[in-house]
Parts: sequence; structure tokens; C-alpha cells
Amino acid sequence: MVEKKAWAVNGYLALILVLALLIGGISLLVQENLVGIPLLIIAIILGTGILVVQPNKSYALVFFGSYLGTIREPGLWLSVPFAVRKGVSLRVRNFNSKTLKVNDIEGNPVEIATVVVFRVVDTAKAIFDVEKYEQFVEIQSETALRHVATRYAYDNFEGKGLSLRSNPEEVSAELMQELQQRLKLAGVEVSEARLTHLAYATEIAGAMLQRQQASAILSARQIIVEGAVGMVEMAIERLEKDGVLHLDQERKAAMINNLLVAIVSERAVQPVINTGTVY
Repeated sequence: MVEKKAWAVNGYLALILVLALLIGGISLLVQENLVGIPLLIIAIILGTGILVVQPNKSYALVFFGSYLGTIREPGLWLSVPFAVRKGVSLRVRNFNSKTLKVNDIEGNPVEIATVVVFRVVDTAKAIFDVEKYEQFVEIQSETALRHVATRYAYDNFEGKGLSLRSNPEEVSAELMQELQQRLKLAGVEVSEARLTHLAYATEIAGAMLQRQQASAILSARQIIVEGAVGMVEMAIERLEKDGVLHLDQERKAAMINNLLVAIVSERAVQPVINTGTVY
């Protein structure tokens, strides 16, 4: 099914015509003129074709099982009499999915939810190609969310590739693209899809939190050690360049060890002062 424009004329003129036919028909019947009966019948028939279309609202017309078209323009219209009208909202709507429990690509159970912004762009598809397009949007949104979530890890501790937590924009873009492919059958256009909830499942949340903390501590230690080594190199080079000290390899190793301990240690280091050597 493809949406098409239905036949419709100005409803205000039609309303004036219907009122005129009613008044004329009633007047003739009062005068016992049988010509008034056909006028009343015509007025009633035309009256069934008058409809009011609100802004961002549309009506699909079905006449004896045949789709005649859709009226989208707001206002008062006269269309095909006795046609069945099926209203469809054209407003932008939000759908908040339930919090789903899925397994990421590494098999870890995660809780995830999304919000989908959509609107109907083809009323014929929304009415005739699917059964209750609102439910269709809900089911397909949750299915697409499950499918996308299984392609990524919750968090990439090695820093390679995409993950659900670190790359929400890329994941949302892929989710929106997949949703559009699924929902075009229902004549629905997806404007936006965003993750609204993302967390480890309760049964592994504690263990994964410890893993994240350990990874963060390891990364911090790595940065501290790299900085400490650079500082020690600069200190030794400066001392030797200025001629302050002349150290052999053994004493140089001892000084490097002491400097690294002083810089890297989390606690305050107690200084030890060497006052000389007793022979």
C-alpha cells in the first residue's frame, strides 16, 4: 500500500449546499410537495461526506473495501459520502522502551533501554500493512535494541573498538539506522533513537565495578611510572651536566631507586641523610 491523496472539495461550500437542500426539502414537504423528499435524501448523502481535519491529523478513506486516499490538509472538507474514515495522527511521538536485560558480545548480562522519536509519514502503510502500528513500533524497537546491544561489549577495557558505554553516539546511530529499516514497512519515520539506561545486571555489577576500578588504578599507575622515569632521567642528567655529582653505576642505581620510590610512593617518604662514611 502507498499513500495517495483523496478527492476532497471545500467543506464550507458543501455545508451551505447541504443546509440549502435541507431547508428547501423541508419547505416543500410542508407544502405537501413530494419533490422535497429527494432533496432531503441528497442533503443527507452529502452530509455524510463532510469531515473536519485537525492540524497534524489525517484520515484515510475506505469505500466498500477500497482505499480511496488520505486527506492531510487541516480544515472542513467534503469527500466521498459513506466512506469509512480511519484517523491517523501525524504528530511526533516518543516511545520509551522497557529496561531490557541482554547479553553483550562478551556474554555479560547488561540492562539497557532506549527512547525512540518517530512519526507516521505514510498513512496507508500504517493502517493497512501492519496490525496496530503503535505496537509494531514498540516490538520492533525492543528487537532492534537487543540486536544492536549484542554486537558490542559493555566496556572495552583494552581501549580497542567500540563499546556501549564509551561510544553512545555511534551505537545510537546504528540503532536508529536499523530501526528505520524495520519500521519503514509501517510507514513510520524515525527521527532519533537514544540510549536512556545502561548498566551491568545486578548479579555481576559488583564484580564489574571492581574490574573497572582495577583498570583505572592500573592506567593511573602506568602514567605515574612513566612520569617518574622521565623526572629521574632529567634529574640525573642535570646533576651530571652541572658537575654537582660524579656517581659510579652502583650509586647511580641507588639514587634512581630512591628517586623512583619517593615519586611513585602513595605515602610520604621519610628522608635519610647520609652524614659521611666511618672508616
